[in-house]
Amino acid sequence: MKYLLSLVLAVLFAGNTMANNPAPMAEMKVDVEKSQVEWVGRKVTGKHNGYITLKAGNLEMKDGTLSGGHFVMDMTTIVNLDLEDPGYNKKLVDHLNSDDFFSVASYPTSEFKITHVSKEDDSYRVRGDLTIKGKTHSIEFPATVELKDGKMMAQAEITVDRAKYDVKYGSGSFFKGLGDKLIYDDFTLKVNLVASE
Repeated sequence: MKYLLSLVLAVLFAGNTMANNPAPMAEMKVDVEKSQVEWVGRKVTGKHNGYITLKAGNLEMKDGTLSGGHFVMDMTTIVNLDLEDPGYNKKLVDHLNSDDFFSVASYPTSEFKITHVSKEDDSYRVRGDLTIKGKTHSIEFPATVELKDGKMMAQAEITVDRAKYDVKYGSGSFFKGLGDKLIYDDFTLKVNLVASE
């Protein structure tokens, strides 16, 4: 009986100790000047690429392991890199800003919130909610994270199905018989983040 009482007290004490001393959590703020989000969109006749600027972001670490995060993309900063002619470049960017694509006047930001992270050897599997044009869907992708000199560097390549977010222009999911005017639904976001406490 005495042994049982000692065991119960030990368990209760351990529980209180864990509750009063939770695993250390650190929030790291994303440096939006040093971070980059490159987009790549493909069509039957070629592709376009450019970048978009982060407005804000943070990564959460628990015991040195990625555990969460939240990011806001400034949709008003869409830039194209592959069209050298200023006129064609502006035409494309204006089109991407229009209601045919991202309706930037109505939805000036897009967001991503991490909902689950699992460690896989030297990388992570990240799942989260991506919101574009007011529509939210879960996406999942691999990511690598490196901690060095008090800074975190994270990289990921994310495939997004634009049809889920009501981005209809040139999409075979909404229109038939597009031929060489078809623009593929999937586009890629190549993300490079730099963050620090």
